[in-house]
Amino acid sequence: MTHSLIAQSHIDTFQRDGVVLIKGLFADHVDTLRAGVDRNMADPGPYAAENLHDHEKGRFFDDYCNWQRIPEFQKVIADSPAAEVAADLMQSQTVQLFHDHVLVKEPGTSKPTPWHTDGPYYFVEGRQTVSFWSPLDPVTDASLRCVAGSHLWPKPVLPTRWLSETSFYPDDDTYMPVPDPDAQGMRVEEWPMAPGDAVAFNYNILHGARGNETTQRRRAFSLRLLGDDARYTERPGPTSPPFPGHDMQQGQKLRTDWFPQIWPRP
Repeated sequence: MTHSLIAQSHIDTFQRDGVVLIKGLFADHVDTLRAGVDRNMADPGPYAAENLHDHEKGRFFDDYCNWQRIPEFQKVIADSPAAEVAADLMQSQTVQLFHDHVLVKEPGTSKPTPWHTDGPYYFVEGRQTVSFWSPLDPVTDASLRCVAGSHLWPKPVLPTRWLSETSFYPDDDTYMPVPDPDAQGMRVEEWPMAPGDAVAFNYNILHGARGNETTQRRRAFSLRLLGDDARYTERPGPTSPPFPGHDMQQGQKLRTDWFPQIWPRP
């Protein structure tokens, strides 16, 4: 890289810990993202989910893979520095878009986002991956929490369904059970964040989020990106997102007509 929008210390921290805070990454795009989230919630996509049982208070909405139909998301992907920052963090020459993700916890939603690792849900393997999680409201209590260094664990964490709490794949020796980082004394990183700040984390970081007991909404926009070494891999069951009909084979780079290259910019 000949220059960088971020400090070398951010890159070093990301490479070592698998997670780093990037202040202001989407600061110039918060209003656009809020409008996109409004559009998404008014017209949910086929993967939209409500993540609470009937007896649980509040609302926890999430949806993903909507960038192709929500112009605000397209604009932010094209105009924000996220792609270039991702290239620097991953130390990758190229960046592909994997998918977008919206998560909204309305006031008084006590349910936390369960501890999980994104990588095992995806049909992607590789060292060069990054997700950006950016709140569109100030967060102090309803924050994202990441276990530093967990991207280097020898086994992936078993993916589970958030609502039913059942295993996503056969519970075999391939995966480790979901840990309890607080009980086990793990190093958990979390930060107070302003709208447009972003936590950058590797797909294999164990993470979760606190419930939202505050009186204001907690809207968050996530962007999942891929680097040079990302490849398609078979999983022991349907992945999330599933991307039906993708026709990719083990070890292939992800097809760029579905997962466009966004850095270097076309």
